[in-house]
Amino acid sequence: MTEAAAGARVPRRRSKRARPHPDAWAWAGILIVGIGLFAAVFGGLLAPYKVGQIVGGVFEEPSARNLLGTDVLGRDVLTRLLHGAHLTVGAALAATVLGFLLGMALGFTAAEVRGRYDDFVTWLIDIMLSFPPILLALIVIAALSSDLEVLIGTIAVIHASRVARISRAVGMNIAALEFVEVARARGERLVSVLVREIWPSTIRPLAVEFGLRLTYSILFLSTLSFLGLGIQPPDADWGSMVKENQNALQTGAYLAILAPALAIAVLTVGVNLIVDWLGSVSGRSISEELTK
Repeated sequence: MTEAAAGARVPRRRSKRARPHPDAWAWAGILIVGIGLFAAVFGGLLAPYKVGQIVGGVFEEPSARNLLGTDVLGRDVLTRLLHGAHLTVGAALAATVLGFLLGMALGFTAAEVRGRYDDFVTWLIDIMLSFPPILLALIVIAALSSDLEVLIGTIAVIHASRVARISRAVGMNIAALEFVEVARARGERLVSVLVREIWPSTIRPLAVEFGLRLTYSILFLSTLSFLGLGIQPPDADWGSMVKENQNALQTGAYLAILAPALAIAVLTVGVNLIVDWLGSVSGRSISEELTK
């Protein structure tokens, strides 16, 4: 037996691709988002007072009793900030997850089924994208109400159209690959092809989009609350806290308005740091996988 024949029988080992580790900025983003999630889950338990409890005078300075001072009605700013994390982060996360589930279901099925169904989904996406998001939200909230369920559903529908477009584009590239064709040849059902073949190959690019949509949800919900169409009193979220304490700038009690504004800004920056890292990783990895 020749050396060439013996070497031909030995399977070649594929070089293991090292998993890219988060850099310093990505770890900073993970820390920020982790603190935000922790505040959303346990903030109500850590708050020193009830959300609507009046504990002092109007716009009092920070003290040992009120670490961040009081707001326009004499309520503890720290307490409302911790309670607001539950609604701001929780509602934004719920809307993003729901929007992604709807968008991926539409986009992936359109990419796999094609034909008239694909044309209908594309037409529906174009119609939804033609409406400015803030205008669509104002119409829905004015027609229904500003309940939490309506806010989450409205933001989810806005997300779904954009996620469906991206899912369809990515799904069509994956659906043309050989392993998906093999699954169809085995007689796999539509749901099996979507869940077991297409979806795992789109996790990385869609993870980037999820981060962007989450940032948009936080800012959009805060904007609605600032306009008086979001979370209603006596409940608190960070956007409504900024609106309620606008007069703090005139009295010099800056923490009452800066605390929720900075919380929104820092959280969105943290999410974007993670998205930037995922985007750089996703771009390299997906291009390598699709060119094999």
